[in-house]
Amino acid sequence: MGINLAKGQRIDLTKTNPGLTKVIIGLGWDTNRYHGGHDFDLDASAFLTDANSRVTNDMDFVFYNNLTDPSGAVEHTGDNRTGEGDGDDEQIKIDFSKVPAHVHRIAITVTIHDAEVRNQNFGQVSNAFARVVDEDTGREILRFDLGEDFSVETAVVICELYRHNGDWKFNAVGSGFAGGLASLCRNFGLQV
Repeated sequence: MGINLAKGQRIDLTKTNPGLTKVIIGLGWDTNRYHGGHDFDLDASAFLTDANSRVTNDMDFVFYNNLTDPSGAVEHTGDNRTGEGDGDDEQIKIDFSKVPAHVHRIAITVTIHDAEVRNQNFGQVSNAFARVVDEDTGREILRFDLGEDFSVETAVVICELYRHNGDWKFNAVGSGFAGGLASLCRNFGLQV
């Protein structure tokens, strides 16, 4: 069992885990009882940003329609449209050894597909978490449970992995956004 983090906590990944190069970011959630006539489709994404938290190339936005960045460092394993079952609902794999020099941060986000049309928000989502797993050993290094701090938000920056003095660190962000994926894209400097 890994370390449990709270919102705002930061932890070193590669310095305290020598040899760690490949991780899986597992994301999971449940939906509360909801009778709106629509299923929930939550989508994980990764924004590979520069030192100013801006995506400099559209291909550095990894999501269900662009499963891998050009370097092959970040890979989305595929869209889960229902969130059914236990464990991770979606996963993003990161190979630190392949991350290009211009990428300083990798922001991991979750959005609700068609949230406004379906009248859905993160207030209707429970048990949301992110965990970091060593891909080579399967060992869970850390886990961040989001808690139930959201109401009208339709997008959440769950966490970010960032370079610091040659090592990779994890920041438990848990910051909500209204406006869904389009809002997040604008936040990270992409044209929508």
